[in-house]
Amino acid sequence: MKKTALFLGTLLLATPAYADVTIVAQGSMTGQDATTGEQLQNGAAAAVEAINAKGGVLGQKLKLVLKDDACDPKQGVSVANELGDGSVFAVVGPTCSGTAIPAAKIFAEEGIVMVSPSATNPQLTEQGLTNVFRTCGRDDQQGKAIADYILKHQKNAAIALIDDKTAYGHGIADEVARNLHAAGATEKMTWAITRGERDYGSLIAALKQSNVGVVFFGGYHTEAGLIVRQMRDAGVTALFLSDDDLTTREFWSITGDAGEGAMMSFNPDPRPLPAAADAVKRIRAKGFEPEGLTLYSYAAVQVIADAATRAGSFDVAKVSAELHKGAYTTVVGDIAFDAKGDVTDPNYILYQWHKGDYAPVKGQ
Repeated sequence: MKKTALFLGTLLLATPAYADVTIVAQGSMTGQDATTGEQLQNGAAAAVEAINAKGGVLGQKLKLVLKDDACDPKQGVSVANELGDGSVFAVVGPTCSGTAIPAAKIFAEEGIVMVSPSATNPQLTEQGLTNVFRTCGRDDQQGKAIADYILKHQKNAAIALIDDKTAYGHGIADEVARNLHAAGATEKMTWAITRGERDYGSLIAALKQSNVGVVFFGGYHTEAGLIVRQMRDAGVTALFLSDDDLTTREFWSITGDAGEGAMMSFNPDPRPLPAAADAVKRIRAKGFEPEGLTLYSYAAVQVIADAATRAGSFDVAKVSAELHKGAYTTVVGDIAFDAKGDVTDPNYILYQWHKGDYAPVKGQ
């Protein structure tokens, strides 16, 4: 069965008949970003299991299918095209902004609801696609939180801005810079790395020469961990700040004690919330810690299922319309979406690593 084509924000889809209500979790299941893929998989699977245990959605059970895009835009587009065969109702993901942005257009054309738990680049929801949502915040919000902290606590320090040239890393570094500049602050140096690099000797030398007191890195936890470790080995004591991809213990496994004091922005950690207690207990019982985007993935499945229930249909246009209306109770708290598909009450705070775990920064 071929779905009626959609273009950008137009959703003119007749209700398809699903043998199974298939939800795809698409993300980086392999490669150096496999940690986030593991969080995606565990969160989405736990939500599907819980919903099915209560009878499913509209009398039908949900079926979860995993698709690996390795956080690569080309592979992500290939996966998205593969999913347009009429059998997929919704996608949780993609996890990476660089993959999610082009994939979103394909999901719109093919009539698939998309809810990403972690793609934070603003461009994702600036494309006029009414079927695209995210349960996390945006980089312009995340970048402001980071810049505000620097301006409040490190306003006299020399600042270095580093990014990995991805839609995610470069995007958030640009937002940090924009907010710093708006307040009259300027960075001492900028630097761009390439993902997969292992030796950051040239960068460390430049940091030393510039005598920086604050380093912000926009990018993923693997490169962040290597940069921090090599900074500390070289005697660079500057405060290290980064983004929400550092909310994984994999970061500490790379840095060891060198990660002590490293900071990152993140939506409020939902694990302590009463609404998340059951999900956290069930996920931990399976030997997985629901950190990072795990519960935001769980919440993505929840809003998709609840919107279909409210719509009384798996019609993508009706479900998308429901997602734009009202609030949804989830494991990360109550969520409502604006006209673009962004959450209406985003909030980023700063977290700091200490002895292998992270907690909110005091006095931020």
